Amino acid sequence: MAQSDNVDLKEIEKFSALASRWWDPEGEFKPLHLINPLRVDFIQHHCDGVFGKRVLDIGCGGGLVTEALAQAGAEVTGIDLAEQSLQVARLHALESQLTIDYQCIAAEQFAAQHAGSFDAVTCLEMLEHVPNPESIVHAAAKLVKPGGTLVFSTLNRNFKSWLLGIVAAEHILRWVPKGTHEHAKFIQPAELLRMTDAVGAKALAITGMHFLPWRGFYLDASNVDVNYIVALRMPVTD
Repeated sequence: MAQSDNVDLKEIEKFSALASRWWDPEGEFKPLHLINPLRVDFIQHHCDGVFGKRVLDIGCGGGLVTEALAQAGAEVTGIDLAEQSLQVARLHALESQLTIDYQCIAAEQFAAQHAGSFDAVTCLEMLEHVPNPESIVHAAAKLVKPGGTLVFSTLNRNFKSWLLGIVAAEHILRWVPKGTHEHAKFIQPAELLRMTDAVGAKALAITGMHFLPWRGFYLDASNVDVNYIVALRMPVTD
């Protein structure tokens, strides 16, 4: 595993232990399977399509987003620090007959080697699992080309997100294993936008991801109380 100061080894161990379950739509990652079409549609829309574009997925895990983007015609690279998850991702891509470049490397180190190399950089449901999310935002901004797109998704920090994101999701509905999230690490939209403002990224859209039993998961830009996703554009340099 490529070394990084911005890593919580307990988080790596947590996801490594679940690695074999990444592609089980009824397993511990079921919520990610359910929201994946929404996330990919959001990325496609704000990237004006990904066909033929170079896309990097930071914190790719088992490859749910990377595969969907590759199927849409993107040239995709996925990076993560959980080697077990990457092994699952590589095997599933092989079975799916997709060519995806998976690397076990920290975002900061990868950014030092590949600055300005990607048309779009995504980082989904990962910022709340690292000690310094601002460092990831800076790395993502460094990796994308001028005029390129950044997409982040994470969880808001408030009482409602604790109630739904932890109490309901982990303890009542048992959608995800207990201990998956720490509420103190959730990131309020204003905090995330301060991080992206610092790298010069201009927000294009921010919307909430919600669930209703009779409707399933859906996007609602008027409510970012719990899960939310944001697209940003890097400035074009002269």
